[in-house]
Amino acid sequence: MANSAEVKFQNHFKLNVLFKDYILFENLLLENNIDFYHNSNENSDISDGTLFFLLDKDRVIIDKLLIDNEIIASTETILMSDYREERKVQKLHLSVYLIIILILVIIILSGDLV
Repeated sequence: MANSAEVKFQNHFKLNVLFKDYILFENLLLENNIDFYHNSNENSDISDGTLFFLLDKDRVIIDKLLIDNEIIASTETILMSDYREERKVQKLHLSVYLIIILILVIIILSGDLV
């Protein structure tokens, strides 16, 4: 079944899916005939991800889909970020710091030679 507001009125849980995994996750839900609800108009800040309402009865299937497809998702109480992306940013910061330090050392050494 597709995006249905009726899910909000049954026993459900909320799952926040990162924006980069949103299309894949929605496609997996449709392929597996899992009822869900999300309204992109409700969530104005896409950096926090997209909030999906999913039925409790589908929790096991959804967990398996998330794990098998390495989709980063979180509940409302336990926010999860993509550590793989954060690691890339940290490496970039470290590289910039090392380049700046190297330039400073070269400037200091070249000043001593003159």
